[in-house]
Amino acid sequence: MRSVRLGTLLVCGALVAGGVAAAAWQLWPQDAARSGPITVGTTDEVSSLDPAGAYDAGSWALFGNVYQSLLTFTSGSTLPVPDAAERCAFTDTGLRTYRCRLRDGLTFADGRPITGADVKHSFDRLRAIASTVGPAPIFASLRKVDAAGPEVTFHLAARDATFPHKLATGAGAIVERGSYPAKALRKSTGINGSGPYLLTQYEPGKRARLEPNPRYQGAISRPGAPVEIRYFKESAALAAAWKERRVDVAHRQLPPQELAALEDGAEDGATITQAGSAETRNLVFSLRKGSPVADPAVRRAVAALLDRSRIAAGPYHSTVEPLYSVIPRGVLGHNNAFHDEYPVPSAERAAQLLREAGIQAPVRLTYGHRSGAAYAEEAVELRRQLQNGGLFELDVVTADWQDFQRGYADGAYDMYGLGWLADFPDPDSFAQPLVGRGSTLRNGYASKQVDRLIAATQQYGDRAKAVGDFGALQREVAKDVPLLPLWQNKEYVLSTEDVTGAQYLSDGTGIWRLWELRWI
Repeated sequence: MRSVRLGTLLVCGALVAGGVAAAAWQLWPQDAARSGPITVGTTDEVSSLDPAGAYDAGSWALFGNVYQSLLTFTSGSTLPVPDAAERCAFTDTGLRTYRCRLRDGLTFADGRPITGADVKHSFDRLRAIASTVGPAPIFASLRKVDAAGPEVTFHLAARDATFPHKLATGAGAIVERGSYPAKALRKSTGINGSGPYLLTQYEPGKRARLEPNPRYQGAISRPGAPVEIRYFKESAALAAAWKERRVDVAHRQLPPQELAALEDGAEDGATITQAGSAETRNLVFSLRKGSPVADPAVRRAVAALLDRSRIAAGPYHSTVEPLYSVIPRGVLGHNNAFHDEYPVPSAERAAQLLREAGIQAPVRLTYGHRSGAAYAEEAVELRRQLQNGGLFELDVVTADWQDFQRGYADGAYDMYGLGWLADFPDPDSFAQPLVGRGSTLRNGYASKQVDRLIAATQQYGDRAKAVGDFGALQREVAKDVPLLPLWQNKEYVLSTEDVTGAQYLSDGTGIWRLWELRWI
């Protein structure tokens, strides 16, 4: 669920060991010209302040700034480095035992020392709570966690070269065991973390005020400016705030028509950063008992009928590009498996697939999407295409983000549109969480062949050796169609001319680097 820049993401080697000097922020002069917070606007929503209860872009963007993980990704790097940890390494050649040692002197925001027991508690509760909208499936390979003083040992059920990358995500956030219950989500609107920022004010759905954390020790060597995040329900509201300069930085998501206009030239008094992205959007099928899409012939007929180019050019004004595989372009191992399987949108082939399966048209389906103008326009286009030729009838259900999450987790829709950003810069981030058994999509899909291929890809520290298995996995997904890739996004960050560092805000490692922002 995080974005990456264009360019092949090739991760060679699974372990990074060694230390990074603790931050010495008192040595850096503070910005003298302006002392107020930099205001960042976004339409991403925070669904929970508890790392065990959220697996969405808005929540993780906040987590990466106020919580700390054992490892992190420094700007521009695809290899994890120590953050809360002093060092980490696999202790066996089988890549099943991974050990980290905490830095000395680490404390939470309330001053309590961080111990290995807190780290163990963080992972134990994540898996025990197993929230339907939480990130527990990321650690599918984790068997148990041991802690002895400052040392934490992770025992894996299977060889997993990507485990260090997973530790560096929001799912690896360390929480204080005294204030985060072992088997329930924390209800407080406060955060007791150890990241580079403190959450000093929070109004759900409206704003979050962040101040540099003077106790922070980790991979970040220089504090950022105070930041106020402002949350907007609609992209049009974010666009209006940007035009009126009520925000200094705008990121995720301006309306597609506004983004299309930006491609024609820069605004006066603004800096625009555009880069490729591995943010994707998929049409996900709910394979629950009784749903028409539980029959693979129905899913294949939808895949045969859909015209991605019209979706990209219509509702999204060509600010996105058609996508034909679960692993996006620019990511190691990508192919065009869906294009190979369904090369041309064809009502004739879709009708034939239904006929051969003995399914009578029209097939009535319920489609769910989160509220938002672009998503509503996308739904109109999907309905138009799927009802072409009388093969399908589409009922559209709209819900706000929280209700939409609960809806798809509970099987309320036959299919639903869902965006995805990589958790870490590796193709495994588009495999296990999306199509692996017990995936975060909660759509009921399970395939022994796909699980075997996922396990095969995870055994290689040299990720280039996994390319063949990733190719086979994508072809298998194109045949089963548990989801249908729709498009791949482009990345835009807008900032006023008196703000620097916006170009580093998002670089493909799943971290929102607010500390890179400073007044000029």
